[in-house]
Amino acid sequence: MATINFDSELRRAGAKATGGWGRTVFLARRHVLGAIGLVIMTLFVLSAIFADLICRFDPLTVDSTHALAHPDARHWMGTDSFGRDVWARIIHGARISLAVGIGSTALGGTIGVIVGLTSGYLSGWVDLVFQRVTDVLQALPLLVLALVMTAALGPSLPNVIVAIAIPLVPVVARVIRANTLALREQPFIEAAKSIGMSEMRIALRHVLPNTLAPLIVLATAQLGSTILTEASLSFLGLGIPEPYPSWGRMLSESAAEYVRTAPWLVIFPGIAISLAVFGTNLFGDALRDILDPRQRG
Repeated sequence: MATINFDSELRRAGAKATGGWGRTVFLARRHVLGAIGLVIMTLFVLSAIFADLICRFDPLTVDSTHALAHPDARHWMGTDSFGRDVWARIIHGARISLAVGIGSTALGGTIGVIVGLTSGYLSGWVDLVFQRVTDVLQALPLLVLALVMTAALGPSLPNVIVAIAIPLVPVVARVIRANTLALREQPFIEAAKSIGMSEMRIALRHVLPNTLAPLIVLATAQLGSTILTEASLSFLGLGIPEPYPSWGRMLSESAAEYVRTAPWLVIFPGIAISLAVFGTNLFGDALRDILDPRQRG
């Protein structure tokens, strides 16, 4: 059966370009959807960073004289019932969505790595205890557990990050544990033990780096779900409180009352949420194909 030589194709594709740029061009051509997802994510990140320069209006400023204004040259996406510029609120809302997504993914991923690495490497009764705890957490869906956490902690940005991070812990822990169980039986681990290397040093220096590839793919895939979960919590009134702009909160305020009279209040936040989740999912799938050698053929 014919096989594809990845390195030779890469050299051929990068004949007119050198270094990392040639590899980037080749990967972008091979994973078109992933490149599109990366572009979407980059646009959201740049919009969040330069929100103050992009927007002409403050997202919190109330202007009752221009309430429910239609999209025009002054207000590109119209205004809401308080006269606040929808474009400014969506651009600044990207900051909150990315802060929640990245913060909760980083926090949940860090705790999950610690739990999964400890559980898989030490095994025995430690593995038994940790796995029973993760089973309890994983028994509840992400949104349901996040709802319980935010209801207990209260609506605020740090509490939302913690509430979404906790349900991610068992997902990350399962993946890291499975990779750790396979790695701890490899010959290089036995060689490290034979020369007297400590268990902690083996786990941190040899086992952990070899679990980073699946962890990166998982974190990228979970980023979209965390953004969607934050929007769902804000839609239900348990996410980011007013007056701070949140895409889910914008939908909650306008979906029932203004869906017919001012449809732009529903359309534009919905598009922002859809694009953010769509972009992260596309990039996550492409990243999995790139980092997984089994997907290269």
